Amino acid sequence: MHELSLSEAILGTVLKHADGRRVTAVDMTIGALRQVVPDSLEFYWDIVARDTLCEGAELRHTMIAGRARCETCEKEWELDLPIFLCACGGTARAVAGEEFEVESIVVEDKEDACIAQR
Repeated sequence: MHELSLSEAILGTVLKHADGRRVTAVDMTIGALRQVVPDSLEFYWDIVARDTLCEGAELRHTMIAGRARCETCEKEWELDLPIFLCACGGTARAVAGEEFEVESIVVEDKEDACIAQR
């Protein structure tokens, strides 16, 4: 259920950068190792965005596969779970899949918003 707090964090970031304009879409990058359930994130987004400039905004996401690289043999592989052991016995570190970023927001032009209110 950490998707609720993630949705609240997204909302705070988006409102900070929306400059008082109505938001119509938010584009996210989410790493598979974050173990975020996209449907749950969207569900909570709709709840936390109510009665804000983000109400009705579409939350769009691109999933990034998890990748690890062995610090011993430098082999790189895709992974679904945060298990960082290489076949050679060396430890590995994540090189992709830990992302959780707002990439862009789509806002109404202030002039368009004024016209829509008339």
